Formats: sequence, C-alpha cells, structure tokens
Amino acid sequence: MSAVPDEALAVLVVDDERPALDELAWLLARDPRVGEIRTCDSATEALRVLREWDADVVLLDISMPGLSGLEVAQVLARFKVPPPIVFVTAHEQHAVDAFELRAVDYVLKPVREERLAEALRRVQERRAAASGAAAPAAGGDEQIPVERGGVTRFVARSTVTHVEAQGDYARLHTAAGSHLVRTPLSTLEADWAEAGFVRVHRSLLVSLAHVDEVRMDAGRCTVVVGGQELAVSRRHTRQLRDLLVRRAGS
Repeated sequence: MSAVPDEALAVLVVDDERPALDELAWLLARDPRVGEIRTCDSATEALRVLREWDADVVLLDISMPGLSGLEVAQVLARFKVPPPIVFVTAHEQHAVDAFELRAVDYVLKPVREERLAEALRRVQERRAAASGAAAPAAGGDEQIPVERGGVTRFVARSTVTHVEAQGDYARLHTAAGSHLVRTPLSTLEADWAEAGFVRVHRSLLVSLAHVDEVRMDAGRCTVVVGGQELAVSRRHTRQLRDLLVRRAGS
C-alpha cells in the first residue's frame, strides 16, 4: 500500500443507514487522496466528533432521524471554521437548499466511485483556494474550473465580463463564449466582490473592469459590458454609479 500524502483529506461520513455508511467508507479508502476516515450514524454523534476533530470534509446524508443533514449543516455554518460539506442523498429535491448552504457538492445515491472522486476533487479545489494554493495565472488571477463534454478547462477570472444566474448554477460570460458552473450567483457575489464584481440585477453580476459605458435613458440604467448592453435594476443603479466613480478616481 502506498504512503498516505501529508495533505490527505480527513473525512467524516454521516449516515444513519449502516450499509450506506460502510459503502462510502470503503469507496473513500480506495481513493489515494483520502487519509483518516471516521463514521457516525447520527447527527448528534457527528456534531460531537466535529467539536473535537477537524475534518477536511463532511459527507452528510440528508434524511436522518432527529436532526436532518440540512439542519446539521446550519449548525456547522456557525463554527469558527466550518468544514466543507458534500451532501450524499437519495433525494434530488433538496439540491436548492444544499447549495444555499454553500455545499461543495450534492451526490445522489447509489454513489458511483467516479462521482465520489469528482466531489473530492471539488473539495481539494476549495481547500487550495482557501489556503492560497490555487494555481494562479500571471498577477494572481484566479483560475475557474469549467467542464464541457467531460473535459475540465480553466477560465481566468479576469476574462469574465459578467455572470448570469441560472437556477442553482451560474453562467460565466467571456469574450470567447460562456461556461456553466455549479455555483450559485450569491456565492460568487460574496467570493468575487474584492475582484470588482458587483450585482446590478437580482440575476446578474458584472465586472467593473469590463464596463465600457453606463447609459441613462428616462431613468432607466444600463451598462455596456463586452459589447453587450445589460439592464441595471433601480435598486442597484446608484451603488453601481458610485463604485464606477470611485474606481475612476483611484
């Protein structure tokens, strides 16, 4: 057996059904990126373990007696350093709630080994980004992994002109095309604020660096970004204009 790397993931698996718990633990043990694995068959036990042990990721069932997985995630969100969560469930209908809780991934049962491996890859990417170890482009530009036709490519954040909400996903627009990512717009708004992305509409973020014009017509505001004219809602108009003025004067 090969040695476990120092950066191996410490994983907590929580599921009230023993066969599902054992199956996940077995699959995780086969992945070379995984180090220590702990299992819990109740939400109460999981919360006790996590108060004493730092997991790199929690694989969390949703439908459990007592506290549900979603309720456990709400408790974990109040931790000083919340562990990343991957929901593992037989039910599709909780996906919206899961991503509102900023889950890393949402894996449906029965769990396929390659799907679990993809979830762990997402965890590693988030951990690398949090530690500043994500592969940057020149000048520290963040690289965004996007998937198309089974192939993962990387898009530099600096090339993104605007981002459009599409349900629980977001579509990144660049001069070369668009890419769908499994991240809610609200998450990108928070994570990319320091990079100059601002909300101009409930379903739209724009990059201030790519705003070519701001147009006002009969009280209606639009911005031209990458040659596209985009509507700005009334509640965001003043904030956008103030930000652009401050940016121009800095």
